[in-house]
Amino acid sequence: MTYQDLFEAIQEKRSYLCVGLDTDPARLPKHLLKHPNPVLEFNRRIIEATAPYCVAYKPNTAFYEALGAAGWDTLRQTLEMIPRSHLSIADAKRGDIGNTSKMYAKAFFEDMRADAITVAPYMGADSVMPFLDFEGKWVVLLALTSNSGSQDFQVLKVDEEEEELLYERVIRTSQEWATPEQLMYVVGATQTTELENVRRLAPDHFLLVPGVGAQGGSLEEVSKWGMNKSCGLLVNASRSILYASDGEDFAEAAAAEARRMQEHMSHYLDKYLPKD
Repeated sequence: MTYQDLFEAIQEKRSYLCVGLDTDPARLPKHLLKHPNPVLEFNRRIIEATAPYCVAYKPNTAFYEALGAAGWDTLRQTLEMIPRSHLSIADAKRGDIGNTSKMYAKAFFEDMRADAITVAPYMGADSVMPFLDFEGKWVVLLALTSNSGSQDFQVLKVDEEEEELLYERVIRTSQEWATPEQLMYVVGATQTTELENVRRLAPDHFLLVPGVGAQGGSLEEVSKWGMNKSCGLLVNASRSILYASDGEDFAEAAAAEARRMQEHMSHYLDKYLPKD
C-alpha cells in the first residue's frame, strides 16, 4: 500500500483507525474455546466486524510467538485474513545488525506478507536499512513511545549546545534513510505535549500512535497536534476494541467501539485536516 493509497483509504473510510490484534488467550470469550484454534477464530470475527471502520490492523507478534510454532501459524493466517484494502503492520519491534535484520525482513515481508513492521533504531542505520530494501513495504520506527520507561533514554539530551533530545536525533537522522513513502514513526498518544514538536521534525511522515483507549491517550489532542495535509496519522486501539465485551456479542461490541472511534475521527478530519 502506497502513501497515496493509505490517504485515499482514510478519506474513503473517514477513519485513521488501526486495530491492534494483541489477542490474549486468557481473555478470549469462553464460548470460543470449543474451536480448534480459538485465537484465530477470535481474530477472524474481530476483523470482519471492524473492517468497515478502520484502515489498518497491527498484530503484536509477542502474543503469537508465546504460543510456539502454532502461534506463528496463527499469525500467518491472521495476516492473510486482513483485507488487502487495509494496511497490515507486524508489531515485532525488530532491529539487529545487517544480515540478521535482512532475515527478519524476509520473515515478515516475504513469508508473513505483512505490509509494514515496527523496528527499533537503537543499533543505527545498518540495523534499519535492510528493512528498507523491500519495495512497497513500510518501516515503522520507534521514536517516542507511550510507556513510562521512555523517559529513561528517549528524552536524554544528546547535544547540550543544541539541546537536542535522543528521540529528536532519531527522527532527524532517519529521514536521511528513506522518504515518507516508506518510513513512519511510532509516537505514543500519551506524549501529546511533544507531538507538535514531532510533527515539526517530520512534517510529511505518517505517525503510528498507540495509547488511545485503554491507555488513556486523547484522540482529539493527537488529531489536533499530529494531523498533516495527508492526515498522517494511524491511531491504534487494541484492548478497548478487542475486549469491549467478553460475551458472545464480543464482535458486535468491538464493531460498536470501532464505529464510535471512527465517528470521532470523521469529525476531527473536518476540524483539523489542513485545507488547501
